[in-house]
Amino acid sequence: YTREELLKLTPLDIISPKDHDLLPSIIRKLRKGKSSLFESIHITKDGREIPVNINPNMFEFHGEITVLCVARDITERKQAEKGKQQLEAQLQRAQKMEAIGTLAGGVAHDLNNILSGIVSYPELLLMDMPEDSHLRKPILTIQKSGQKAAAIVQDLLTLARRGVVVTEVLNFNQIIDAYLNSPEYEKLKEFYPDVKIKSNLETHLLSIMGSSVHLSKTIMNLVSNAAEAMPDGGNVLISTQSKYIDKPIRGYDYVEEGDYVVLTVSDTGVGIPSEDTERIFEPFYTKKKMGRSGTGLGMAVVWGTVKDHKGYIDVQGAEGKGTTFTLYFPVTRKEISGKEKTLLIEEYMGNGESILVVDDVEGQREIASLILKRLGYSVTSVSSGEEALDYLRNNSADLLVLDMIMDPGIDGLETYKRILELYPGQKAIIASGFSETDRVKEAQRLGAGQYIKKPYTLEK
Repeated sequence: YTREELLKLTPLDIISPKDHDLLPSIIRKLRKGKSSLFESIHITKDGREIPVNINPNMFEFHGEITVLCVARDITERKQAEKGKQQLEAQLQRAQKMEAIGTLAGGVAHDLNNILSGIVSYPELLLMDMPEDSHLRKPILTIQKSGQKAAAIVQDLLTLARRGVVVTEVLNFNQIIDAYLNSPEYEKLKEFYPDVKIKSNLETHLLSIMGSSVHLSKTIMNLVSNAAEAMPDGGNVLISTQSKYIDKPIRGYDYVEEGDYVVLTVSDTGVGIPSEDTERIFEPFYTKKKMGRSGTGLGMAVVWGTVKDHKGYIDVQGAEGKGTTFTLYFPVTRKEISGKEKTLLIEEYMGNGESILVVDDVEGQREIASLILKRLGYSVTSVSSGEEALDYLRNNSADLLVLDMIMDPGIDGLETYKRILELYPGQKAIIASGFSETDRVKEAQRLGAGQYIKKPYTLEK
């Protein structure tokens, strides 16, 4: 306003209508000689709202009671406070997810050991069973059930951030194309025939470092989540782009500046109520009917996967207005290599070579030994790193299969270090129910070869 325009206005014309009720109580305080410093919103001529700090004073001027107000623009302070609150909320959210992940990791480790028998033994039984045996079908059912349970354990490990190995150079468009041509996608379309799914993928998308398995599951979970938000039908759009963020983004996550591949999955569904936004990535925080729509881990797995890829998540939308999930993955300048060669079982067969299996869990030792013997190797097993050292002081082994996590006693890395003192150049592979930890990688730097993930199967 100009000075002349302001002189024609009353305080009620400038102060936000929602603060009008404050004025009578402020006047009463001033009449009693009390301080009445308060915050309010001033409305500009063009309708903009400006947060202000108002310091009113009452005094007599030329025989009349006068109120003099000094208003100070506090926009920058309010923005700083909002930014601080967002950062605190993000920190609390991260701490909560870390605590949940720690619990999930412990549960997953124990379940992995239990599931090994259910996943591994059926494979061995089926190999020795006639094709016409009436037992093949129930054993196959057991095997498939075990594999489904193992997949849930992998979700728990992803949530615990112990299951994602980010080592491949990937193009996200290829992962999306693979999902859009998968049986899982066809099943989703059958279940939600009125949901139209389209993609808009940048042609020359930059590459990222990642895990194709986990990123594919991320796409599947986001698209499934979008479809479930549209019971009466609607549209889902999957898009990708290479983008440089020149200044940090304060959204659901605090996105640092840098080069990113940005994945966006948006829908025209029911949206997310504001009270649910903070908790949508928590496991089992779902409005779905359990048993029909999955395990309740889908969005939690998305969170864990993005964080293991050193990425960020933003969520936008409102109840009744659809939802948009935007995922940011750091770009890599490395080139995509060729696909790994798939080996046949026959190429794994041995000819009596000696293998020492070291694992603190009896069931795991038995399964590993049975599989290796079935492949033609001579196998000995021990229950600890200390026993392995005692055995190797009087015997030799062509290969060691070392469990990384053994309790009590020394772990796989320490065992391997001490064995190398006896037999420099000793060949070994590392086994674990978790992902490739720093200790696994250190063992590989010392000379250990392939890392294999439990539960064991013949192909691994």
